[in-house]
Amino acid sequence: MPAQPHNFDSTYFRAALGRFATGVTVITCESAHPATPVGLTISSFNSVSLDPPMVLWSLTRKASSLAHFQRAERYVIHVLAASQLHLARQFASGPQSLRFRDLRLKRAPGGTLMLDDPECAAWFECYNLTRHEAGDHLVFIGQVERCGRSFNQPLVYHAGDFDLTPSTEPLSNN
Repeated sequence: MPAQPHNFDSTYFRAALGRFATGVTVITCESAHPATPVGLTISSFNSVSLDPPMVLWSLTRKASSLAHFQRAERYVIHVLAASQLHLARQFASGPQSLRFRDLRLKRAPGGTLMLDDPECAAWFECYNLTRHEAGDHLVFIGQVERCGRSFNQPLVYHAGDFDLTPSTEPLSNN
């Protein structure tokens, strides 16, 4: 039986999705000719597979940076810590040149451009494995080549805003 037509508008759907708390990431890559940093804030990030290690994220087809990420061979996904709200806002909009203003960059172990910020809760250096069309978005699947983590509390996005509510101590540091 095929999917039934939905009985809600996009505003209601977005509000319903907002009830799901999620982490916040900044994804970086390097454009070609000339080589310049490209980055954006994304909350649509998830694991796909442990073996081989894969993750996914999605980007609206209207994004000005879409072509850069489609062409990039690799990218780095930075899971932001609660102390990095300023980065989430800085990478959410505006010209690419301003998004990287006053930030230190470095090369990940595999050579991909990344933020030089030890506060990140985690980072994943990914090979741009495949992309899938999904409505008004493109879903990127990355094969994780390298990753790192800290024990910093993650920044959370919930109900259309950043959630800075102090959390309890982690149940585990594994």
